[in-house]
Amino acid sequence: MLNATLNDRQFRQLSEFIEGEVGIKMPVTKRTMLEGRLRKRLKALGMASFDQYVEHVFNKDDGEIVHMIDVVTTNKTDFFREPEHFRYLRERLVPTHFSDGWGLEQPFKAWSAASSTGEEAYTMAIVLAEIALQERGFRYRILGTDISTAVLHTAMKGVYPAGRIAPVDKALQRRYFLRSRNREAELVRVRAELRKNVVFHRLNLMDASFPVRDRFHVIFCRNVIIYFDRPRQEALLRRLYSFLVPGGYLFLGHSESMAGLNLPLVSVAPTIYQRQEYTS
Repeated sequence: MLNATLNDRQFRQLSEFIEGEVGIKMPVTKRTMLEGRLRKRLKALGMASFDQYVEHVFNKDDGEIVHMIDVVTTNKTDFFREPEHFRYLRERLVPTHFSDGWGLEQPFKAWSAASSTGEEAYTMAIVLAEIALQERGFRYRILGTDISTAVLHTAMKGVYPAGRIAPVDKALQRRYFLRSRNREAELVRVRAELRKNVVFHRLNLMDASFPVRDRFHVIFCRNVIIYFDRPRQEALLRRLYSFLVPGGYLFLGHSESMAGLNLPLVSVAPTIYQRQEYTS
């Protein structure tokens, strides 16, 4: 059993790097968590000490930084998590903008900016696919991004334990998921007609620029900014604003707020904000 421990210097080096790279604060209270998670990387690399590991991370360009970020980031998500957001999307937001051509003259574009294993992006797809069944000519495209390559691999496959889709209405389960022919496996897969409208890419929300060309009608960035300090929160939200079409919407997590931030976004419902244009 590997008993390597992080000393003060190693913890400080790694925690400062993680905060600078992905914006996640690593106070000393998270030292045990960081140590436990990084032991998995020591084991995978055949290392016996954190001295070896820190030396490796900071002096070799072999992709280990990506693996390290994979194990230290938290990826909690569910289908239809915070369901009032999807209700607003379906019942109010999209129908309100049919007259603006959203989804009709041009595809309705949504971005799941911290998509984790894909449940949020596929929930968006289910909601928008249901609208397409009712509104002739409605089209949509969804981008899912995350910093973790491990969770993106799951998202791209669209395969989940059957229990994961419990929050999904039974009729929607039948319409948008295929059950494994191997009943003992108890797996489901998102149907191809849904997956074709969803793409996933790796993206670090702390990067100086984003490799994203589109502007979006809706951006979900939920349960992300709670990990950042206020300057990073404002910088990120201001950048996301720039990727919204005029009048586009930004969704935050239920415990997040823009209170005290000077941003051109106005609240239209709890944790839902609409882009306002700058005026001279």
